[in-house]
Amino acid sequence: MSFLSLVGVEWKKIRRSKIFLILLLAAVILWIPSILNAGLNFGMQAEGISPENSFFIQGFMAMAWFLYPASMVVITVLQTQTERSSHGILKMLVLPVSTAKLCMAKFVVLAVFSVIQYLMSIGMYYISIVIVSHAQNYNFFLPPLFVFREIGRMWASSIPMLAFFQLLAVCIQTPVFSVGFGLASIVPSVLVINTKVWFAYPMAYPFFVITSEYGKLAANIETAQVRLVPWLPTAALITVVCLLISCFCFGQAERR
Repeated sequence: MSFLSLVGVEWKKIRRSKIFLILLLAAVILWIPSILNAGLNFGMQAEGISPENSFFIQGFMAMAWFLYPASMVVITVLQTQTERSSHGILKMLVLPVSTAKLCMAKFVVLAVFSVIQYLMSIGMYYISIVIVSHAQNYNFFLPPLFVFREIGRMWASSIPMLAFFQLLAVCIQTPVFSVGFGLASIVPSVLVINTKVWFAYPMAYPFFVITSEYGKLAANIETAQVRLVPWLPTAALITVVCLLISCFCFGQAERR
């Protein structure tokens, strides 16, 4: 069975699950506070940032810090537990396919879901812009090229974090502990981005990327900027190590 076929099988397993509803609810919840407090963005002009840029940054900062990572934690556990509860993983393990391929297929599906969540959030962002622009009598619109570029950077920076969450879901059998440990790992991100070793903590990557953009857009606010070295080598190493361990451990408990 080819790798693409395995990805297709994994997709069919969860396409009728509640994952899409979770992603949609997260996207809607993200922008409700921004719509209700849109007027506060005019006060940020004192910091040298325009209301439209402030609206964009504030919304996606909330997403990058907690909402997006939390959604990915829940989805990784749902992926794994759906099969464990129905013994589907046992059926897959008897196939003449390596467990590493099965594990990587799940990771690809997880990455696809992460793209879907960002696309839903962008859609809700533009819907929110229409609402607040009418309510505030001010044009909050930002060029799609700018929006997609920044969101693309955030998504790419989250790959090591997804690999870590995949590792947790594979290695921790109890769903409560897996979700709890994953959610607990998100919280320190707001503190880690202010240290010199932020690049060693993958859960902080998306938040650091959007925060660094805040410093570029706000003339009177200084934030640490992304430096590709040592970030990229460290991120690549974390991703590879997490995926290797996940592939090695995948299905071990079920084979016993």
